[in-house]
Amino acid sequence: MSTPRDRALPAERLLSAAATLFARDGIRAVGVDRLLAEAKVARASLYQTYGSKDALVVAYLRHQDEQDRSGYARASAGVTDPAARLLLVFDLAAKSARRRRFRGCLYLNAATEFPDARHPVIGVVHDHREWLRELWRSCLTELGVAAPGPLVDRLVVLYDGGLAGSKATRSTEPITLAREMAAQLIAEHLRDGDRSPVPSRT
Repeated sequence: MSTPRDRALPAERLLSAAATLFARDGIRAVGVDRLLAEAKVARASLYQTYGSKDALVVAYLRHQDEQDRSGYARASAGVTDPAARLLLVFDLAAKSARRRRFRGCLYLNAATEFPDARHPVIGVVHDHREWLRELWRSCLTELGVAAPGPLVDRLVVLYDGGLAGSKATRSTEPITLAREMAAQLIAEHLRDGDRSPVPSRT
């Protein structure tokens, strides 16, 4: 009996296989033969649809980036408090860490496996991180922070540290702590202004 994956187009099956295997085992550790076996497609399908394994890696990361952005858009819909929208990123990261069984940030993992700054994979990682930075800059601007850049830099360090700690401890506690520290950092910047308090974690 065929499954939905069996009925999907080869490109979709390869992308699904990449998402499963790369997230679980790492990109370099997964060879082409494993990808083809998981996707149940012929070798020619990989090269006809993507051209190479590296191109499939880029497509996989682009697809994940799109999912992350749309997931954030859904979760933040109707959230009017900029501080809450900012901190929502940490909440979603904690949920994702549990769902992915604490494999760490897939973008940072990919960057580690592709150290050449000119590789297209690094471009995808950069685009994702710039999206996150711009999201936080926008939220901080709404909160009245005149020059949000330095604060965004600190939030990124907290976020990356929380994800790395979560991977090391196989727990969401480092992400939760990073969120609390981020909320405190924002509150310190707003302390002298007539602003709403940063929401606590629920």
